Amino acid sequence: MTECSISLDSLAGVVILAGGASRRMGIPKATLILPTGEHLLDYHVRHSLNLNVPIMIADNERGFDVDADLILNKSQSPVSYISDYGATNSDEQINTGGALVAIEAALQALVKLHDSGASENKQSSWLLVISCDSLIPATELWQKLQSSITQAADKQVICLTDNRNLYPLLGIYRVSIEPDLRAYIDSGQRRVMSFITPIGQSVAFAKHWQDLTNFNTPTDFARACASLNDL
Repeated sequence: MTECSISLDSLAGVVILAGGASRRMGIPKATLILPTGEHLLDYHVRHSLNLNVPIMIADNERGFDVDADLILNKSQSPVSYISDYGATNSDEQINTGGALVAIEAALQALVKLHDSGASENKQSSWLLVISCDSLIPATELWQKLQSSITQAADKQVICLTDNRNLYPLLGIYRVSIEPDLRAYIDSGQRRVMSFITPIGQSVAFAKHWQDLTNFNTPTDFARACASLNDL
């Protein structure tokens, strides 16, 4: 896929969710090594760089490194680490983190960029959310989801679905929902589905993505890597 085939007019930024406990995997998913020798976090950063928007890594202060050569001279796609919304120290982040507080932190960062004039994107644009249990490239994920923005004009979240599951952590979130998400979290809520169900729209998986996502064990990851090699 070439960059010119992707419409970026409404994309404000990317957040890579890399802070999960990964207990069944045995090691943090961000540090998993692909057959090519590339770490999973680097894989997602590399593909996200093609979108030419700010890239945020939400890793619960784990300090996962990104290959310096990837981001050298990439000023149009700055890579930064963000702390979960509401967390005050590393221990608290590990205990009380989660997907929504990471997404809220990313949305706040994009709002600040807009308010400071550092970004030309309006708050009606979108944040692309990518979880580290997937090998779907950021460019392909954005292209798939953004094609539904016009048809889902009244929706605030657009995410993938298959025949059985919804994937809210492989989706796009309208930046303008930041105050609503903040209020939801401040009320003590953390459930992703409860928040997105009234405002969300699902988009069917590309068939060849079925085995590329939702890997939670070494066996799952091996299957995903095999599927990636088959593309």
